Amino acid sequence: MSDMVFKKVDYTLGNLVAYVEQGDIGLPELQRPFVWPVVKVRDLFDSLYHGYPIGYFLFWENGLQDHGHSIAQKQDKQSPKLLVVDGQQRITSLYAVIKGQDVLDRHNEPMRIGIAFRPKDGKFEVTNAAIKRDPEWIPDISLLWAKDNKRVVRDFFDRLIKEEELPEEEENRLDAAIDRLKNLVYFPLVALELSSSLDEESVADIFVRINSKGTPLNQANFILTLMSVFWEDGRKALENFCEQSRKVQPIGKPSPYNPLFQPIPDRLLRVGIGLGFRRARLADAYAILRGRDLETREFSPQKREQNFRILQQAQTFSLDLTNWHEFVKVVRQAGYRRKNLISSEYALLYTYTVFLIGKRDFQVPLRDLRNIIAQWFFMVSLTGRYTDSPESRMEQDLADFRGLSTAEEFISLLQRKINNEFTPDFWNISLPSNLATASRRNTAFLAYRASLVLLDAKAFFSELKVSDLLDPSITPRKPAAELHHLFPKAYLAKLGIEDRRNVDQVANLAVADWVDNIEIGDRPPFEYMPNFITKIRKENRSLDEIEQMCFWHGLPEGWEHMPYPDFLEERRKKMAQIIKEGFGKIAGVS
Repeated sequence: MSDMVFKKVDYTLGNLVAYVEQGDIGLPELQRPFVWPVVKVRDLFDSLYHGYPIGYFLFWENGLQDHGHSIAQKQDKQSPKLLVVDGQQRITSLYAVIKGQDVLDRHNEPMRIGIAFRPKDGKFEVTNAAIKRDPEWIPDISLLWAKDNKRVVRDFFDRLIKEEELPEEEENRLDAAIDRLKNLVYFPLVALELSSSLDEESVADIFVRINSKGTPLNQANFILTLMSVFWEDGRKALENFCEQSRKVQPIGKPSPYNPLFQPIPDRLLRVGIGLGFRRARLADAYAILRGRDLETREFSPQKREQNFRILQQAQTFSLDLTNWHEFVKVVRQAGYRRKNLISSEYALLYTYTVFLIGKRDFQVPLRDLRNIIAQWFFMVSLTGRYTDSPESRMEQDLADFRGLSTAEEFISLLQRKINNEFTPDFWNISLPSNLATASRRNTAFLAYRASLVLLDAKAFFSELKVSDLLDPSITPRKPAAELHHLFPKAYLAKLGIEDRRNVDQVANLAVADWVDNIEIGDRPPFEYMPNFITKIRKENRSLDEIEQMCFWHGLPEGWEHMPYPDFLEERRKKMAQIIKEGFGKIAGVS
């Protein structure tokens, strides 16, 4: 028989709640937004009341059961003996109701879980105004476990008797129902406690194997749990920052809100880890924050406190609003003016990390930092650098910073990496090939649209600039910037070309004002092009605008009369050159 990595432990509901209260069981959900619908809490107590099992819990022995204080200045805070792996929502519900404690709602606001009980038929319900007025209900069962619970029961019967006379037999029956509810603290529960010898990957694997309906755990879950235990204020700051990044604040009130970047805590955590420890693999970061010395492999509370202080400094720097908004400016400087132009959140997260490293650790002057990071973001976005195996790729980039000591060396390293990607073969061969797709989320096509912003281009046969049409502050019902089929679908269908992957090639799409798009309709290009030229002449606009428009939109000479396959091939080459021109604007290359 193989060695067991867990043991079964019996609890009662009452002592489980007591262990949570005294800190033996670490319950991070008390510091996180409560995601269960309250009706599920109602159903949970209904199951307990009727004697139904509510499943087992999965705990993990901490392995570091010291009594040292956290950096959150809670000198008497005890390290939990057990961390909750599975059952957080159930334990949060049970604890919050029995102790009458608020939880945080989805907006990080305090919320009371109100569960009502009707003794006459043992029914549970979510408390509402009608229930509070109805004398047959105890509107808040939390009070039954409070110190003055006898008064709660007495008030219930007093209200009931006011409505009608209550026979002694009925009073005894109701009293027994209330006692049955109060005695739920003796309800038997079962937990499986995993050995502290297991690492987080093994724990996550066990969780997935025995709970296939649950959300798979990852290293971020474990790190956020550690933050709840050892640095509660840091976790709250991270979550509040992410929440505020989604909310438009009154004018004049500083806020992380912006239309481009609204991360979730699990993701933004990577920035602080990368800045503080130069690590991209959260598995390593988790070991570090538990107090492991990566050289000796030994754990110690002293090492853990030291590492949490490093994380505290790094996270404070990453959540600084000045740094945050400077980085958002850099993303805009790279031409990515709208969120839907950004294909990878990892590109944002890891580029922000590099930005912060340059600013804090290498003291790169802000003007130089903006320029090189804008180039870097354009490169990682265009090449999909952090799309496949993002942790491994970023781990290597972070490792390359080791040994550098000056701002000049930092800039030189990034410039060298950019040049290694943007070779002549990339611009002339790889990039046109990457544009042979019908995916509008293709990184090359997104970079093409960003390049139109950088080149101050106008939309297809329009006086409006692409940058104006992509303004994120404007959210019309109908998209201002539409992607027009240069060879319309209906026309291609007449030619026998109907395969969507062919018709919707990105090389057949141009950024157009929706008004002009409607005017073009389904006419072939050799019909609508003369009409546009005539329109420009009537408006006394320079015919040079036509040549400029054809350049911006990558249109080969005589394109409107080309066979469709030839047109696609030639336009891909032109689009690649526009992307190169756009990057040149950032890099200062004419």
